[in-house]
Amino acid sequence: MRKTAKFPPLKGAISVPGDKSISHRALILGALASGRSSVQGLSLAGDVRSTISCLRALGAGLTIDEERETVAVEGRGWMGLSEPEAILDAGNSGTTMRLLLGVAAGLEGYSVLDGDETLRRRPMLRVVVPLRQMGAAIDGRRNGEVAPLSVRGRPLSGLNHTLRVASAQVKSALLLAGLRAAGTTTVTEPARSRDHTERMLLEAGVVLEREGTTVSLRGPQEVEPRIWSVPGDFSSAMFLIVAALLRVGSDLAIEGVGLNPTRTAALDVLKEMGANLALDPDEDPATAEGEPVGTVRTRHSFLRGVRVDGDRIPRLIDEIPALAIAATQAEGDTVFADADELRHKESDRVEVMVQGINALGGTAEATSDGFVVSGPSRLTGGTIDPRGDHRVALAFAVAGLVASGTVTVSGWTATQTSFPEFLEVLGQATRGR
Repeated sequence: MRKTAKFPPLKGAISVPGDKSISHRALILGALASGRSSVQGLSLAGDVRSTISCLRALGAGLTIDEERETVAVEGRGWMGLSEPEAILDAGNSGTTMRLLLGVAAGLEGYSVLDGDETLRRRPMLRVVVPLRQMGAAIDGRRNGEVAPLSVRGRPLSGLNHTLRVASAQVKSALLLAGLRAAGTTTVTEPARSRDHTERMLLEAGVVLEREGTTVSLRGPQEVEPRIWSVPGDFSSAMFLIVAALLRVGSDLAIEGVGLNPTRTAALDVLKEMGANLALDPDEDPATAEGEPVGTVRTRHSFLRGVRVDGDRIPRLIDEIPALAIAATQAEGDTVFADADELRHKESDRVEVMVQGINALGGTAEATSDGFVVSGPSRLTGGTIDPRGDHRVALAFAVAGLVASGTVTVSGWTATQTSFPEFLEVLGQATRGR
């Protein structure tokens, strides 16, 4: 449980922990390579630790330096990874489970992937079905719709996949399986999703082609070991960006944050809302995966409602909880549409965000494909149950920082999965460090 109340302006320069999405991928690619890789500046939140645990169970050697936020990875290559003796526990991490389904499908032996109660409710057929079409033997509850899932490694064949919903996790699982498959694996999405996997595969020596929303590679291919340097997590930074926008007197710079254009559509939305934002890209970012990095400077702003929909939804899906809190203080309606995917996250984020905003005195209403937030609202105190969802918990912690009363977020431990350092970083910002 965590209580928040009004706070000083956010000032100075801060940084956020390493990008969770990139951390997962760097560790997996390191394990698939033959030789030693290093992952520097990675997130050590609960989700990434789940990936580390699973890769160790598959036979990769991973040594963590907690103080330096670095992991040394002794990659075994595809042929060197082994059948796990125990269940691969993905914890709360959908990324861990979906990406490792793509890996396990091409490994010799038998694997079982499971997770916590929340992860067991999340849909997996969107990954399972196309992997089965490639030749994977996957089964589980409700015919493989939900975990636990069993995988019997088999020879795979490359296929053309057309996804109904844009999903970086599904795309990544299929590309990882494609590395082991005979022939060409092609993935086409209805809209562009985050492209960390494609960038990192190229950096690891994999030959692939990209055109529009289609990416393809011809297997089998090997992955080269390398040094990965992880930028700051944009999704984590968004909570501090919104907090600074809403608090009078704030002038905050977040340094070293990832600015991948497939991740930063939320900044475009905030600018449309009237946010005073400035981006300063690093000319020579110290990252090894072709990721743009820079500084985001945020000042207090008066906001107006906008419509958020269409092709940019996949590029800001994880930032919608933070944007919804910003919308409570914006003039007019902010409409989130084409966002049914929100109902299939760690929680039903449509339901939880609408109920939470209304409980604090705001105005929000669910729609057929998203929700609407009307503002500006004078948020009051109250107790919020994030239902085990880390991003919901963090969003309502930000709401508590601008509410007139105390906001209590129960189940605060959910934030351990992505941003356990939130309160520490917030404290640095309020002290102007």
